Amino acid sequence: MTATPPLATGVAWDAEQPSHRRYSIDRYLDPAVAVLEFERLWPCVWQLACSIDHVRVPGDFFEHRCGDLSVLIIRGDDGELRAFQNVCRHRGNLLCQGAGQGLTEIRCGFHNWSWSLAGQLREVPSRRGFGPLRNEDVPLLPARVDTWGPLVFVNLDLEAQPLNEWLEGVPDDVGWVGIEDFGCSVTTTTPVSCNWKIISEGFSETYHVQGLHPEMIASFDDVHAAQHLWDRHAVSYQLYGVPSPRLGSTVTDLDVWDSFCFTQGRRLGCKADRTLPMPEHGGSAFELLADAIRTHNAANGVDLTRFDDDDILGLRQYNLFPNTTVLVSADSFNVLVARPSRVVDQAELFTLHFDRLPPGAPRAHRPEDITNPLDAERLGLVFNQDVRIMSSLQRGLRQPGFTETIVSSEERRIINTHRVMATYLADNQAPS
Repeated sequence: MTATPPLATGVAWDAEQPSHRRYSIDRYLDPAVAVLEFERLWPCVWQLACSIDHVRVPGDFFEHRCGDLSVLIIRGDDGELRAFQNVCRHRGNLLCQGAGQGLTEIRCGFHNWSWSLAGQLREVPSRRGFGPLRNEDVPLLPARVDTWGPLVFVNLDLEAQPLNEWLEGVPDDVGWVGIEDFGCSVTTTTPVSCNWKIISEGFSETYHVQGLHPEMIASFDDVHAAQHLWDRHAVSYQLYGVPSPRLGSTVTDLDVWDSFCFTQGRRLGCKADRTLPMPEHGGSAFELLADAIRTHNAANGVDLTRFDDDDILGLRQYNLFPNTTVLVSADSFNVLVARPSRVVDQAELFTLHFDRLPPGAPRAHRPEDITNPLDAERLGLVFNQDVRIMSSLQRGLRQPGFTETIVSSEERRIINTHRVMATYLADNQAPS
């Protein structure tokens, strides 16, 4: 894997002097905190909205929801990608909901006001009743929109810094993998009975693997995962295809192989939660797994020979402030978004799955968008375990004797997120 970059200026972490932080449970339970977040955080940050494959062709649109905030992303007739606050300037009705294609105008379903795909007012039925009303005075309210590789981000703050600056060193750190070569095949939306920060923090540390994912530790080094902090964002460099040091020296290559197949078999062409026979020819499980991933991708027209074994079995887990996790390896690219709600203990896990495309392959127009029933986990063994524990965490936080969480230095990406959060919210939300 590419060497870990030096720590960014302004953020340092002394691994030789571990420490912990304590956080009031109010930030997960208090409705007043959710109100502050919707006043001071969500309208001011870049948010991952969808994939470029959702809005690739003129007339494609996607509604990004963040609680009751709604942003309409649309590909114009001129090929430009634009974003607007999703509200009719007449009486406030939402203009478009969900995702779709083939729009030639943006028309309100309440009183038939319409705008062009560039957000310019075109038609007002019975205009005479409004008196003087010029089209140029009532455009749709704009929002910022930009892309990074196949990902589309929006920001309601028109004065926000550009996306490429907001992302800090993340794009350079991912540059080796070529994320622009991936296409989005499917998204899932799963309601979860917890605060959005519970979801986000669940994908911000590997400390939980030993307890929650015992099937994984025979094929994942959860102890030596290096972490890097920028200012807002962070990354963990994780190596798979090797056993956790927690298991000692008794783990065999077959144990490693079976564990990987059972938890990540899709990367080998294996059906969910099944195993494949380990090849009998020489080589460690690490080498055999990397070769099997190359072979599976080659069968689909994707050449991974330029990537070494560490690139294929190494995973980079980026935590983009405030609520997005990006998982990257040579053959795999997935995104997890913790969508907030005005209801403090309700949220959604929005996932985007990408496949590396063969050179010159046409991109499928429009990913399949799947909504899962409440807490009916259909995300595979490991993600199912993650989702299942989240509602348990939320209920646990409500016990009367429990007033604060204790977060270790190993969970420093969570600590960093809370540090940045405190710059957006009131001072009393800073860690104690």
